[in-house]
Amino acid sequence: MAREKLFSVTLADCDLQTFRAGGPGGQHQNKTETGVRIIHRASGARGESREERSQLQNKKKAWRRMTEDPKFKIWLNREIFRRQGKASPEELVKQDMIPDNLKVEVRENGRWVVIE
Repeated sequence: MAREKLFSVTLADCDLQTFRAGGPGGQHQNKTETGVRIIHRASGARGESREERSQLQNKKKAWRRMTEDPKFKIWLNREIFRRQGKASPEELVKQDMIPDNLKVEVRENGRWVVIE
């Protein structure tokens, strides 16, 4: 059975920023904008890379880091549920706010303690 693509996320859905990487590396890093930051507008997830000398390689690493961000994963799961018609955003929030799904901590004697 073939799988059908539900939706795709592209660079058009994100803000792409380039910057000078700085740090050790001398004149090359100080003159070229090889650092890349990608920010997904819908989720607020961000990925950044400045390790490589190539902007393309940094863009690939930044994209991968953005997709591994917990904010992006939460947005992705919610979007999948929404597009499949399983739950509305209000129902998802209501489900998230069930006391069994919440973790409440208080500070006692200088330490954080979970309230059961």
